[in-house]
Amino acid sequence: MKVELARRVKLKQKFTTKRGLRQVKYTILGREMNQGLIFKLVLYGIFIVTSYVYMNPILKMLVKMVMSAKDLIDPTVTWIPSSVYLGHVVEAWKLLDYPKSLSISVLIAISTAVLHCISCGLAGYALARLDVPFKKTILFLVFLAFIIPPQVVILPTIMVYTKLGLNGHLLTLILPSIFGFGVKGALFVIIFRQFFSTQPKALEEAARIDGASALRFYVRVMFPLARPAILVVLLFSFVWTWNDTYYPRMFLGSSGDMPLALKMSFIDSQLTTFITNGGLPEYLAEPIKMGASFLVILPPLILYLFAQRYFVESVERTGLVE
Repeated sequence: MKVELARRVKLKQKFTTKRGLRQVKYTILGREMNQGLIFKLVLYGIFIVTSYVYMNPILKMLVKMVMSAKDLIDPTVTWIPSSVYLGHVVEAWKLLDYPKSLSISVLIAISTAVLHCISCGLAGYALARLDVPFKKTILFLVFLAFIIPPQVVILPTIMVYTKLGLNGHLLTLILPSIFGFGVKGALFVIIFRQFFSTQPKALEEAARIDGASALRFYVRVMFPLARPAILVVLLFSFVWTWNDTYYPRMFLGSSGDMPLALKMSFIDSQLTTFITNGGLPEYLAEPIKMGASFLVILPPLILYLFAQRYFVESVERTGLVE
């Protein structure tokens, strides 16, 4: 009897030990490969390293631009300044001629984004839903326009603007978006085409029965349905136009009306001139450039903070993640 009881106790202890080891194994490795503690540690490690790579320059910019001259020459001050000094941001504000440049950038970016939604939406709908002659050829040309770099077509564009007397005018940056061209215009046509291709054809059949024309059906039904694609195009067009320096340099280089991104590209040469003439210590140039960079990225950053949730939802619904 005692032997049988001892055997049962031993078997129970052995079972408990195996069960405990199995539980530890599942905790560390997981029942599936992506459920274990090791996998999560590796994943979070990758996230932390990636976040550091992206955030480190931004944090350095924010810290550097508020450092006083005393902190800048003090080697012991690296991350936390002794006091917050906004003089460098004020100097950057003056060098950028911020109110004027900001208004020009906002005008160009908003106008281009809205016009891209209108023109590229029409083009994308036609390529997705209408029986357009040579549709496949046109779609191929749209993809080709997306692939071809802007440097290839810049000279003919300048010649056309010169004949029209538009060189140096802000319209040179807004006019292409009326025709679905401009910064990444071909991509926006593709985005709208992708979205309209996923909509049920029953909507069009019902509209034809009611006697609605294709344009009326597009304006009343399809364009309002394309809200996710519109939000994506609006945000992409705004940010890419805001950051663009190539087209403004080509068309507005000799003009006094410059957007912020183009003004920013001339900051370095201005500061170099000041340093050479003895009007500015060399160690103050970097924080002024950091302050200018902050002022340039601030408006799109605010826009993205407010539109982030809608943007992510729109990307998922337009099929860009497929």
